[in-house]
Amino acid sequence: MKKILLMTTSLCMASSALAGGYRVSIQGQQALGMGHAATAMSQSAETVFFNPGAITRIGDGETITGGLTLLKSETIFQNSGTQYYAETDSPIGTPVDFYYVSKPGDSDVAVGLGVYTPYGNIVEWPTDWAGSHLVNRIELKALYIQPTIAVAVNDRFSVGFGPTYAIGKVDFNRNLNSSLVDEQGDRANVTVEASDVNAWGYNLGLHFKASDTVSIGLGYRSKITLEARGEKADFEDIPNLVRTVYPDTTFDADLILPAELAIGISWAVNPDTILAVDFNRTYWGEYKALDIQFHNGAGESLNPRNWEDSDIYRIGVQHRLDEDWTLRAGVYVDKTPIRDGYFAPETPRNDATGYTLGASVKVSPQMDVDMSFLYITSDEFNASYDYHSDGPFGGRYETSATSIGLGINYRF
Repeated sequence: MKKILLMTTSLCMASSALAGGYRVSIQGQQALGMGHAATAMSQSAETVFFNPGAITRIGDGETITGGLTLLKSETIFQNSGTQYYAETDSPIGTPVDFYYVSKPGDSDVAVGLGVYTPYGNIVEWPTDWAGSHLVNRIELKALYIQPTIAVAVNDRFSVGFGPTYAIGKVDFNRNLNSSLVDEQGDRANVTVEASDVNAWGYNLGLHFKASDTVSIGLGYRSKITLEARGEKADFEDIPNLVRTVYPDTTFDADLILPAELAIGISWAVNPDTILAVDFNRTYWGEYKALDIQFHNGAGESLNPRNWEDSDIYRIGVQHRLDEDWTLRAGVYVDKTPIRDGYFAPETPRNDATGYTLGASVKVSPQMDVDMSFLYITSDEFNASYDYHSDGPFGGRYETSATSIGLGINYRF
């Protein structure tokens, strides 16, 4: 039973911290409207996240950009052999973003600040469902704080850098296995909590204005390792006969948030229309396994994941309709990092396609209101997780997500 405990707990921590499905690409309303093809763009303070080097290009003075998004995701599972069916009933997530940029008119230097949530979602399956030995419920929250400085080396080339402070929280519940119940018939389960786990990384960017109509951008976000130490593992509904095998305890673990590279090109087709293309690579290949050290004498657990680097291809367009309205649209293809045999219900994520729309309306000479819409879908796929002691668990999955966002862009 201790062996089962070690494997199940390590699985939950790995998936909750690192799942590609929980990498929430909602870091700005204007960018989202264009499918997040924003590495070469320089129109609002969102640039702090997408390319720190471009904040010298958004104009003189001070700019504040912020937004709130409502995100609803759904996953459906069905075993084609038994016809068992389950679907998630997850609360609405609320990713947020806030950015500030200041550039004096006579200076080649700009400074900025970004506060955003690149990881954060809630997934809740029915209690004691068929995959409950893998997950019942998971909640992940991560907040990044990024001060930034950029320098315009000349009229065409600028570079920027921002140290990034990350704060993370995970709350995860799962049953211990498919059969262990207490004297009242309740399934034995464990809740693993890690809160206020923090670490430093960095975000850097280069921006090159190749011509009056073409810009090229490069952004890089470093890997961040969140070191959880002395965090809480709470066991409930354990039968009396084996209660000593499952004492409440604490654990240590290192949780990796992988590095990301983005390369983008924007082209002003005419004075009112901009076309942008981005290529993103996320280095999930750094994530091979997760070591967990328990403090109750159970020792160390190593859980294989063996994910691979994955790519996202983005294209977006922006069109200024008139003096007050600007419209946007985008599409992207997001390749899964998860190899065959490693699909768990915390991250049942196949290749996905995202469709986006956006708009800005000028409500005053200084302020715009930004709106965004996103729909993500993936084809049904048959997949399994093959590394649990209860044996492989798999079936057909279908996932989708929808978001609606609202923000402001204020210049003064």
